[in-house]
Amino acid sequence: MKGNFMKTTLLATALFMAATPAFAADMSTELRTHVQADYDANLSSLFVHLHENPELSFREFETSKRIASELTALGYDVTTGVGQTGVVAVLKNGDGPTVMIRADMDGLPVKEDTGLSYASTATQIGIDGIENPVMHACGHDVHMTSLIGTARQLMRLKDDWSGTLVLIGQPAEEIISGARAMIKDGLYERFPKPDYAIGFHVGAAGPAGKIMVPKGLAYSSSDSVDIHVHGVGTHGASPHQGVDPILVASAIVVNLQSIVSRSISPLQPGVITVGTFNAGRKNNIIGDQAELKLTVRSDDPEVRTTLLDSIDRVARGTAIAYGVPETLMPEVTRLSRNTPPLKNDEEAAIFVEQALVAAMGADTIVEPIRLGMGAEDFAEYITPELGVTGVFLSVGGTPVDELDTAAGHHSPFFKIAPEPSITAGTEAMTLTAMSLFNRE
Repeated sequence: MKGNFMKTTLLATALFMAATPAFAADMSTELRTHVQADYDANLSSLFVHLHENPELSFREFETSKRIASELTALGYDVTTGVGQTGVVAVLKNGDGPTVMIRADMDGLPVKEDTGLSYASTATQIGIDGIENPVMHACGHDVHMTSLIGTARQLMRLKDDWSGTLVLIGQPAEEIISGARAMIKDGLYERFPKPDYAIGFHVGAAGPAGKIMVPKGLAYSSSDSVDIHVHGVGTHGASPHQGVDPILVASAIVVNLQSIVSRSISPLQPGVITVGTFNAGRKNNIIGDQAELKLTVRSDDPEVRTTLLDSIDRVARGTAIAYGVPETLMPEVTRLSRNTPPLKNDEEAAIFVEQALVAAMGADTIVEPIRLGMGAEDFAEYITPELGVTGVFLSVGGTPVDELDTAAGHHSPFFKIAPEPSITAGTEAMTLTAMSLFNRE
């Protein structure tokens, strides 16, 4: 076993050095020194600023200004307002491939309760017109800070790579709308279309500073579905004179779970979660409507289609079974907030992992961790029809001795150890980009 491991490590090192001749033997040490110095001088304070000042999806006005300012100061050609609040920065550095690095910018409508000295106290009115507390409860502050750190290192090292670098600050990842908005606004027409798109997500479930490179599936698809259930209102004391939409909707909630258990293969994962159930106004009134809001997750396009089509069938069939008139059948609406599964290009992911092992050490790279069916709209940049090769990494964000008690993403208690996460993310993104620029 030990001999095989040594052979694999030596092969990875040989492949990496052959593909990237500009790297000296001490490249990783030098890079790590520069990244750490940048963290101490600049990135630490930038992270605190971003964490203290989160903004909601498509409302990242000040955040995008700060990202644009940082990139402009480094010498990049910067465009703002792409896909509403997105930022695009370009550096043309001779012949070679185009590599795009993405970081998402939006926070969540969550009131922070971490007790951190730099905890967010921000509030903001979202695109729904409702004011909420706002928190970076998913690590996007880490992603943005690392983007700036990576931009600085790649500018410093531009004599060691050749090609075109595109950096993007993306809005509205939390509502899985921002990537599509940037693409629709001409991301791949107005700016150099990438040969490679890369990025990372920091994870509370992973050991701080460790890098994970999925070789295929990295994140699930996500679809948002609303079901408007109609009934016939009446007095609560005379239910036989109406059709109770709460009863119908409750049965729909239960019956939806039969889709996962009986309509798809037990070897295929799938999730249908009813996130909200709203109905009724008074104790003794049977109303005339109920609202359900769902999230649907899958890893396979055919399973995704089966789940979504089956929701229509179950909603209608349940309504019929409970006596809802034909004219009052439930309305099932698939929202535009959706994204396909995120699948890394296997060959490119193996190449990148080999490069990272060679430069950062085998002990820095660990097996990917999936605790659920989270989604990532980075998938929109690398759909098959676009022809862009994608590699999306994970970076651990929690000290090893705190992993057992770490709060999950989107929790008011969510927190990331910034220094190891940002420095590892910056080093990994810099090395990944350079290895792809120099890939033969």
